[in-house]
Amino acid sequence: MLLEGKKGLIFGVANQYSLAWHIAKAAREQGAEVLLSVGGERFLRKVQPLANELDSPTPIVCDVSNDENIKVAFDEIEKVMPEVDFVVHAIATAKREELQGRYLDTSRDGFALANEVSTYSLVAICREAERLLTPNASILTLSYLGAIRAVPAYNVMGVSKAGLEASVRYLANDFGPSGVRVNAISAGPVKTMSASAVKGFKDKVDIQQVAAPLRRNVTGEDVGKAGMFLLSDWASGVTGEVLYVDCGYNIMADFITKET
Repeated sequence: MLLEGKKGLIFGVANQYSLAWHIAKAAREQGAEVLLSVGGERFLRKVQPLANELDSPTPIVCDVSNDENIKVAFDEIEKVMPEVDFVVHAIATAKREELQGRYLDTSRDGFALANEVSTYSLVAICREAERLLTPNASILTLSYLGAIRAVPAYNVMGVSKAGLEASVRYLANDFGPSGVRVNAISAGPVKTMSASAVKGFKDKVDIQQVAAPLRRNVTGEDVGKAGMFLLSDWASGVTGEVLYVDCGYNIMADFITKET
């Protein structure tokens, strides 16, 4: 098994539809021990049964918008998992009203919220995780095509994801001397809690299944398997990269529509 004997933290599981959950399942199936983290007490009820499926301890609550809370969370993590072989960051948020209409109308506080939680939280988590990381550990985050293209209604989240992808490159350089790898998966549209907030999400799914080279929608399982690969030693020479897991949609010309 590719992750036999490895231990990892997975931030951002909200329910059974979360991409973080699919990565957690794939990692566990490949032999890893997994510790989940949730954004608040309100998520514990839904996520605890998922943790039980993985034979995982009680999820750690971590509010990534608060540095002190992150420090406290990692103190708890260290008690349960003093050495960490991989970290998955699958955290993003924005005000619902910012994910419709024009990017031009983004509010100052909406911009700050999206970038603080969706982008800066990766840096904050990596900083606290550094002391626990084993040599040759792997860090993985999740992005989307809106980071490099203007996707209608994705708006401020696209800007946040662009910053996230830039952070991957800078963190890869910072961690490189210690052998720690940092990568991102840019997943196609998958029905998750966060995706449902984007206006026109169903249209994006409909377009992909006819316009992508594989002529189907990407699944959570697709993302989980790709994530497991990047977390494993099989990706030992890969860092600072964004891997597209979208059935090839990102390679197609912009004029393709679901009527094609």
